[in-house]
Amino acid sequence: MHKLSICCLALLCLIVVAAPASANDYEAQREDLWSQVDALVENATGLSEAERLDKYIELFYDYTLLTSPEMATYIGVPGDHGRWSDNSLAEVARGEAEQRRALEILSSFDREQLEGEDRLNYDLLLHSIEESIAGEKFKGEYLVLNQMGGVHSNVPRMMAMMPKRSVGDYENIVSRLDGADVLVANTIERLRKGLEMGVTPPKITLRDVAAQVEALLTEDPMASPLLTPFTGMPDSIDEADRERLTAEAAAIFTNKLQPAFAALHAFLTDEYIPGARESIATRELPDGAEWYAYRARQSTTTDMTPEEIHEIGLAEVARIRGEMDTVIEESGFEGSFEDFTTFLREDPQFYFETGEELLAAYRDISKRADAKLVGLFGTLPRLPYGVEPIPDFMAPSSTTAYYQPGSIEAGRAGTYFANTYKLETRPKWEMEALSLHEAVPGHHLQIALQAEIEDLAWFRRFGGYGAFVEGWGLYSESLGEDMGFYTDPHSKFGQLTYEIWRAVRLVVDTGMHYLGWTRQEAIDYFIANSGKQEHDIVVEIDRYIVWPGQALSYKIGELKIKELRAYAETELGDSFDIRAFHDVVLGNGSLPLDVLETQVHEWVAGLKAAMART
Repeated sequence: MHKLSICCLALLCLIVVAAPASANDYEAQREDLWSQVDALVENATGLSEAERLDKYIELFYDYTLLTSPEMATYIGVPGDHGRWSDNSLAEVARGEAEQRRALEILSSFDREQLEGEDRLNYDLLLHSIEESIAGEKFKGEYLVLNQMGGVHSNVPRMMAMMPKRSVGDYENIVSRLDGADVLVANTIERLRKGLEMGVTPPKITLRDVAAQVEALLTEDPMASPLLTPFTGMPDSIDEADRERLTAEAAAIFTNKLQPAFAALHAFLTDEYIPGARESIATRELPDGAEWYAYRARQSTTTDMTPEEIHEIGLAEVARIRGEMDTVIEESGFEGSFEDFTTFLREDPQFYFETGEELLAAYRDISKRADAKLVGLFGTLPRLPYGVEPIPDFMAPSSTTAYYQPGSIEAGRAGTYFANTYKLETRPKWEMEALSLHEAVPGHHLQIALQAEIEDLAWFRRFGGYGAFVEGWGLYSESLGEDMGFYTDPHSKFGQLTYEIWRAVRLVVDTGMHYLGWTRQEAIDYFIANSGKQEHDIVVEIDRYIVWPGQALSYKIGELKIKELRAYAETELGDSFDIRAFHDVVLGNGSLPLDVLETQVHEWVAGLKAAMART
């Protein structure tokens, strides 16, 4: 019974870990679950293979909520919301042993006796555990902190995510705060081990991390991002409980959290960052070339080699550059590509003066997009979303925007986080494409719809594959013209800038991690082929360096979805319905690209057969 593999970045970055609270109860429950799983192999009750699989999936759910209680918080179901999961190195070893135990159990199933969704669920589970075991040789467990995230950002994010409606909710928050010092200690242990083995992020990418940690260490506990939940407690909690809970949280901050994060800050400043590796390439790590190829396979759900991906990127950059040149010509601008991008980067007309204005514009775009969805989708999610600024202490090293999933069960809307830091690097002409990607019809629509498919196996409702999730986000940007966006040449150029940005990723990610490119070569290539600001480009390149392979998912996934749409349009002709096509693509949740292709082809074949009968 393996832990859930979640490829969507928004989910990965929210799951943080530390020691379980009630060790005896926890161990007893864990062993009981394994006993029940073992019983499925013996199958003394004579369950069918489909029934055995259903029971396995049910136990997998219970196991995940037990060992990863943050997942219960994320999806909004009953669980131990006051406890963290265990990220000690001992737990890493235990988890690897349990992976092999789970593989033996899954291998006992007779796949030929499974049909339809049961067979697909089985295949997805088996592939996930096989991939996880294959990845054990690469020491990713030591890469648990960088400028994009880690314990210093994950704890505040979890505090923000937790329910805050009752005294019990706040008791859970206090309990988690009380255990976060163990989380920090485990993180330092893993980082120190990675330092000894030479498995660290590149030094250049860690330049802002110490300052991010230091931002948590405020003189006034209530000013720390760690205690934000206590600065606006709801009226449903009476004054006496407010005072008690706030005092408990402040005492935990002073006595445990501040010393723990101060120790992390000192370790980063004195040992980790000075000792981090100078190289940027994954191939420079132990088994690095194989490690990167593995990451590329995971991110794209294909067997394409880094060299093949690199060539696709070069071809896409050339194609999109041609479209960008056409937009420049049609706009009437007199000058070169470089002149036009300089104009877009530097002219004051393209920038807001305040963060409030920027957020208001993002909200306006998102609301206008909402009204256009019914023309493109037959099924829409119930869950709403909002637009909020990225927290100040993370903004300087954060990307332009990101999406955080919500939960109807938890009473939490989805959130489109936008970066208001350095407004002179946040041009208006990129905002439409970015909003369509992060909110609707991109991440919010896809992830919220998936979570609302009630008959979908739970690990598919709340998991995902990067190539599908990010591929859909990029594909969604291309729907903008159908939705009434990109009506001026600057916004159209912005959309193409975002598309070429994802094509550039294929080139620079493989270039840096596999083909020997320097960081500066990657930055220069990016600048030469897009209109994005240099600040954004540097942040992006450093993101690719610490998340090797992740950036490959966008363009590879988008190309597959566009290929499938073109296939369906050709095969169905006038009978092609864009709403039905989108419902098919999204109707079974996030899938590996080859499985998605099979499902679309089956849908087309079914429609053609039905038309032939009429």
